Amino acid sequence: MSDTKKTHEAPSIPHQASAPDEREVLLKVEGLQKHFPIRKGVLQRQVGAVKAVDGIDFEVRRGETLGVVGESGCGKSTMGRVITRLQDPTGGSIHFEGQDITRLKPAGMRPLRRDIQMIFQDPYGSLNPRHTIGGIVSTPFRLQGVEPEGGVKKEVQRLLELVGLSPEHYNRYPHEFSGGQRQRIGIARALALKPKLVVADEPVSALDVSIQAQVVNLMDDLQSELGLTYVIIAHDLSVVRHVSDRIAVMYLGKIVELAERTALYESPMHPYTKALMSAVPVPDPRRRGAKSERILLKGDVPSPISPPSGCRFHTRCWKATQVCKTTEPPLLELRPGQRVACHHPENFEDQVPQETILLSAAKEAAELVPDAVLEESAETSAALAAEVGAVSSVEKAAPEAAVSEAAVSETVVPEATAPEVTAAEVTAPEVTAAEVTAPEATAPEVTAAEVTAPKATAPEATASEGAATALSKEPEAVDPKSPAATDQESTDK
Repeated sequence: MSDTKKTHEAPSIPHQASAPDEREVLLKVEGLQKHFPIRKGVLQRQVGAVKAVDGIDFEVRRGETLGVVGESGCGKSTMGRVITRLQDPTGGSIHFEGQDITRLKPAGMRPLRRDIQMIFQDPYGSLNPRHTIGGIVSTPFRLQGVEPEGGVKKEVQRLLELVGLSPEHYNRYPHEFSGGQRQRIGIARALALKPKLVVADEPVSALDVSIQAQVVNLMDDLQSELGLTYVIIAHDLSVVRHVSDRIAVMYLGKIVELAERTALYESPMHPYTKALMSAVPVPDPRRRGAKSERILLKGDVPSPISPPSGCRFHTRCWKATQVCKTTEPPLLELRPGQRVACHHPENFEDQVPQETILLSAAKEAAELVPDAVLEESAETSAALAAEVGAVSSVEKAAPEAAVSEAAVSETVVPEATAPEVTAAEVTAPEVTAAEVTAPEATAPEVTAAEVTAPKATAPEATASEGAATALSKEPEAVDPKSPAATDQESTDK
């Protein structure tokens, strides 16, 4: 299919695999770290480190495409270079087809270079201007000592034709090609040895929009024909959505959310992911005058030299509480196939419902968030958190108050007031439990002398507390015993 025809086609999102978990795991990364040391002085002593990648875990299954998105400087490109072993990791492990390649020497990695290749970001800087296109694409054959059937030149011309270039370009130099054509040359070089895993670092970011569609369609066609597995690093969320089966969102060296593309775009659970999705422009002229729901994050990304404690996004998050500042959230699977590292996720029940006091940075960040977004969060996460907190408080107060479940649902007696009600029942036998824990229907039976607060404004629990206090103060309502004997009886019961 020609490139011209692809350009005029309506973009269609390829179907996801029906059961991705059944496919074999091709690449498995656990606790991957890459720190760049900072040295100063004459002796070049290390005084710190740039934590570009600081502990990430993910899997890539055979035949799927994993997209990696995030802000500039979050460690996406470094992660791509580390998993291809172009840079040595500081910590963690990398397993490719079950083999640990984390500490392999260059001689041990040489046979694996045929199976792991990389498409670089800059199509202008990744090609040697002194070599011809034939020499650039044939370099993998020479380094690996591979002699393809029919000769190297014939195979290179076949690869050039495969990526949409003419075989006559064999003797030309890189400066004679446009950016899109240079990127195709880089793709041809990466596919020369028929790899199993291809890491594409910003494959279309330096290209025009019309050329981007051609390159993306080309990569889709090559994956279908050759059965490739992709790890695509990109800024363009539309491109990632078009080509990816699953998407990992990175922030400051960490993966904060990992999910299938449909779940991620329709129901993001991490606040940072929601802010990213709000930045995607909608090409609809009818919405030109509509109010934008874009979430503007406060400040810049913190320095990877000294990242914030706890959750690294808490300095810019509008939902951050004290637990976000002190405890780092683990990457948990809150929904099937959707893993999130957040204490207060979006579109899901709150993981720490007792934390309700926002940090000062969160209050400032909330001023930049549209009211509609805050209301939506309140209807989902905050509402569920309040419901979970109310249920947990009732369950905790019920055994201590020693009252019936129906009475608890009517009055919800707090822990601090439960012993006062019990004491009132013990010291005043003539007062029934209905008067103390009376619902709205029986509340008028309590006299104004017994209740210190007005009936119209006092809640049910407050009226019960006032009745208990009044009864304990009236001499005729108290059992005619000594105070010591009354205390002893209350303790025994």
